Amino acid sequence: MRRIKLTVAYDGTDYCGWQIQKNGITVEEVLNKALSRLTGENITVTGASRTDAGVHAQGNVAVFDTDTKIPPERLIYALNTMLPEDVVAVKSEEVPAGWHPRRCVSVKTYEYRILNRELPDPVRRRDTYFVSFPLDLERMRTAAEYLKGTHDFKGFCSAQTAVKDTVRTIYDLDIRKAGDIITIRVRGNGFLYNMVRIIAGTLAGVGRGYFEPEEVKEMLESKDRTKSGVTAPPQGLTLIGIGYENSNNETKNVGGIEG
Repeated sequence: MRRIKLTVAYDGTDYCGWQIQKNGITVEEVLNKALSRLTGENITVTGASRTDAGVHAQGNVAVFDTDTKIPPERLIYALNTMLPEDVVAVKSEEVPAGWHPRRCVSVKTYEYRILNRELPDPVRRRDTYFVSFPLDLERMRTAAEYLKGTHDFKGFCSAQTAVKDTVRTIYDLDIRKAGDIITIRVRGNGFLYNMVRIIAGTLAGVGRGYFEPEEVKEMLESKDRTKSGVTAPPQGLTLIGIGYENSNNETKNVGGIEG
């Protein structure tokens, strides 16, 4: 029995998120079915990040155990012939038997994209959040500085968040614009349920003038979800990738599960 680590990209528009649920098809379900068909085994993957309905990924990570004779690095080529066009396995490799994608020291990078122009663009409707009012990037960048570092992000996560420890560290939070697209890129050691989307909604609120940049510091200190901005819609969010602390994929004793 070998443990295989998959790196997976997907357009999340037509999925009810990553995790298997009763109300619709999910990315995890699609992977389980394709891998089971490929190997002739009953495969269940374990994902690193359980993205919400409509959220995309360029580099989510999952593992599964198998007795297949297919070489690990070649497995993606056979697997992709059995996956729908909106899900692609981009890398496969063998890892130690005890390696778990949610129990290792990792750094996650997300991007949130805002289409900021007078009229919507139907071509970008699936991967951007359309905002017709001009957004002030300098105000947004000033506000973003307050979110960098280690903080209790209880006021920046969904009220449905189940975890008790809401302290997270944001290493980088950059905002840039290319044409009509504003990209909020955030890199941290973990993110709470809806945390990146609430950060995006709050920064957009600052850019539009709903909040002053300095109010973001007060939002953090209040630990009150009602004080921060709206939860931006899912289609603008993409999980760019997950980096693990050491190159040989050894498990670290850190524990915890992120939504």
